[in-house]
Amino acid sequence: MTDAASDPLTRIAAALERMAPPPPADSDPLAHPAYVWRGDALVATRAFAPLPFDLLTGIDQQKAVLLENTRRLTDRLPAHDVLLWGARGAGKSALSKSVIAALQAEGRAIALIEVPGDRIETLPALFARIADAPRAFILFIDDLGFDDHGGQTPRILRSMLEGGAEARPDNARLYVTSNRRHIVARDLKEQDSPINPRDVVDDRLALADRFGLSLGFHVCDQATYVAMIERYAAAHGLTVDPQDAVQWATQRGSRSGSVAWTYVVELGGRQGVRL
Repeated sequence: MTDAASDPLTRIAAALERMAPPPPADSDPLAHPAYVWRGDALVATRAFAPLPFDLLTGIDQQKAVLLENTRRLTDRLPAHDVLLWGARGAGKSALSKSVIAALQAEGRAIALIEVPGDRIETLPALFARIADAPRAFILFIDDLGFDDHGGQTPRILRSMLEGGAEARPDNARLYVTSNRRHIVARDLKEQDSPINPRDVVDDRLALADRFGLSLGFHVCDQATYVAMIERYAAAHGLTVDPQDAVQWATQRGSRSGSVAWTYVVELGGRQGVRL
């Protein structure tokens, strides 16, 4: 009879286990400005340095609404879960992070927790982790999309938003970004699940309706795009040629806050300025 310890497969498995990195340590939810939820551990981010809130340009209304809503949460007043939807690179993610940093600079007890879209089903464990913490939390889910064509994720998230048995605690709100207002596929033919496609779409429409606030972000015009760049550049002592800035966007086929920032990075490199 072969000794299990001498079996080649057993030895290989043991060696791979020794080589695997240890699981991340669970971080103190009161000690850091931002975290990533790994599904079973709260991990502090290595660096949390979003763009300064005041520098975000062309989205003044969205800034004012999101700042007020988040400030209410830190004051333990009624506050909404938020769906930020619209064009790529239009500032949804940047604003979600910048508003946290702005309130932290005011001395308010709040932190951001980024939750990957494939970890949504583990949110109840995160809720239990932070529910009793004397601090507010924004649970940030970026670029939400459902690739399972009718899986349970929309229903799970909807239940958490509407106050079911596993609803998020009073000191936390969900800020979710999506490229589409109703978080549904444009073409029902994309739904190849045996589940009725109409039911899938209804689930996702119901999910979008559960957010107390829905903020739209749209492609900016040329004047706003150039204004973004000039504002970033002024903050870093950079010189801007508006015509060159427009050419940069033309080469990329779009104008957005994201494209504006890549141009500022390019300017910093050209002019030898650290950002």
